[in-house]
Amino acid sequence: MNARTETALPPLSARRFTLATDLDGTFLGGTDRERATLYDWIESNRESIGLIFVTGRDPEFILNMCAEKGLPWPELVVGDVGTTIATVHREDRRVEPIDELEQDIAARWQDSGERVRETLHGHPGLKLQPTPFRYRVSYYLDLKAYDASAVDKVEELGLDSLVSDNRFFDVLPRGVSKGPSLRRLIAHLDIPEDRVLAAGDTLNDLSMLVCGLKAVAVGNSEGELIRHVAGMPQVHKARAHGAAGIMEAIAAFELHDIPERSAHAL
Repeated sequence: MNARTETALPPLSARRFTLATDLDGTFLGGTDRERATLYDWIESNRESIGLIFVTGRDPEFILNMCAEKGLPWPELVVGDVGTTIATVHREDRRVEPIDELEQDIAARWQDSGERVRETLHGHPGLKLQPTPFRYRVSYYLDLKAYDASAVDKVEELGLDSLVSDNRFFDVLPRGVSKGPSLRRLIAHLDIPEDRVLAAGDTLNDLSMLVCGLKAVAVGNSEGELIRHVAGMPQVHKARAHGAAGIMEAIAAFELHDIPERSAHAL
């Protein structure tokens, strides 16, 4: 963040623009040059740009990527497919859950992890992911072997399921996903909705792209996501992939001035 500190920056509610972005395939997508252009532009404009990561990844992964891989540090994160809502503290490299927002998630989950694991144990096409999560259970998905009755089993538990990128199967609290959690965070922070851009590329981003905010499906998005948002004017369908697709949408919605070389590339 150059010489500025987190405390010296204005709150997100006072900034001109806030990017709420998925990571894999979206913020991390595109060429090295395209990513560098986006990341350097964000870092050079921290007083007017806010950054929220909205991802299926857990907080530890996010911290490692920022500390070791040079990603811009977000102010906040909606992680674990919307089941974590937290503030990011760069100085001591930690995330702090926002209890006021997570209480509802915990209540909807009702410590269901063991019930889910027992119900889906041995289910065709599902392999339990080893990472423990607080309010979700996640599986690797083998599409060829997968039996779709898993969805019915999850519904009988009073929970939601989500298949994304034809590779992952998540069990989530009823009504909790990226979009609803992002909307709750924006309202909690009094960020004007018309200053926010949501960005994604797979079906687990769908709830975020259709939650009423300006949004972009980057050019490398999976086909099923594009089909779902095809008729939605508030969702920009980018030609460019990943980071460049984000820049394309920022220009299309006139959310912020962008680097001149990026504008010429559009």
